[in-house]
Amino acid sequence: MAEDHQIALLTPGAEIEARIEGLRRVLVEQELDAALIVQKTDLFYFGATSQLGWLYLPREGDPLLLVFKSVERARAESPLAQVHPLSSVKQIPAVVADFGYPAPRSLGLELDVLPTNLYFQYQDIFSGVAISDISLFIRLLRAVKSDYECDLIGAAATLADQVAARVPQLLEEGKTEVGLAGELEGYARGLGHQGIVRMRLWNNELFYGHLMFGDAAAVPSYLASPTGGRGVSGAIGQGAGFRELRRNEPVLVDYVFARNGYLADHARIFCLGRLPDDLCRTHDAMLDLQETAARAAKPGVGSGEIYELMLSRAETAGYADYFMGAGERRIRFTGHGVGLELDEFPFIAKGQKLALRENMVIAMEPKVIIPGTGVVGIENTFKVTRDGLIPFTTFENGIVAV
Repeated sequence: MAEDHQIALLTPGAEIEARIEGLRRVLVEQELDAALIVQKTDLFYFGATSQLGWLYLPREGDPLLLVFKSVERARAESPLAQVHPLSSVKQIPAVVADFGYPAPRSLGLELDVLPTNLYFQYQDIFSGVAISDISLFIRLLRAVKSDYECDLIGAAATLADQVAARVPQLLEEGKTEVGLAGELEGYARGLGHQGIVRMRLWNNELFYGHLMFGDAAAVPSYLASPTGGRGVSGAIGQGAGFRELRRNEPVLVDYVFARNGYLADHARIFCLGRLPDDLCRTHDAMLDLQETAARAAKPGVGSGEIYELMLSRAETAGYADYFMGAGERRIRFTGHGVGLELDEFPFIAKGQKLALRENMVIAMEPKVIIPGTGVVGIENTFKVTRDGLIPFTTFENGIVAV
């Protein structure tokens, strides 16, 4: 009996064609004969499927989507004309030859994420071929979103706002972080959250995001994030734990909504009761900082310039010791690109020189992390326009008191 796969959304053929042509320009500029796309997110970006396979793109000629499992799903999902089964990666050179393409002398691979053992395997398979890293160029291509991608991010942002709106209904004194997280994540799942938030950085991982109460939100972790959290065990080491909710303390809900592959990053502060005045003033300062950055972040401005502007404003306001973390290991960024992955270009970070471009999508997250007290601040997902940043996420930015 044939399987019935329900496909929520098919990527338009014109969208994939434009992405393929962008990658082909990279091959020409870098004087490479072909590219072999292996990483799952990049495979979806260029091939419209996340099935297990490889996308071979010659500098001239149609791309070949070679699929181990499941070729039937890949054919249903991808608009590419050449989708074929492949039982072993070792067969790729022979299949390329069968389609009349010359054997490549140079080949681009995503070496930023490729495990070393697989790199050695590809060296053996493509014996005598010069292998180059094209991951930087792929990430730069992906950094500028099409209108189609912006629409999908906007749809995810609308649902992120709905998740935030649900929080006040669920706050209850004595409830644990993981208890509230379970209720909120179940609600998000019912809205169509895909359940997976992809990150590119090695050994970084995230579930739905971070939900923590009071001082627990200021506990540091390994994650490339200003917030950490105790988590449920040392095996996880981040996020919601078993801390119970008390009155008059900050509740951080920093969640990512992921739908149809695309992400919207979103953080809000809630409180059961009322926060102390000093925390309210600190939160207001982060809102002002966000507004300042949104006005300044225009096409042509360096991403590092925006970081330095935000850092300077935080220091002038008196938050130098706790802005984006506490201690020597605080993070050195205030925003990051968002798309199919949570850590895309551009990074609003120290030393970054990448110029902003229209239709880049950035999550800006100025936060103050105070050990022993908690976290206040904001995060919204924005689109870069000629007039500055326009938010996708629009739920109330101020502290929501219940």
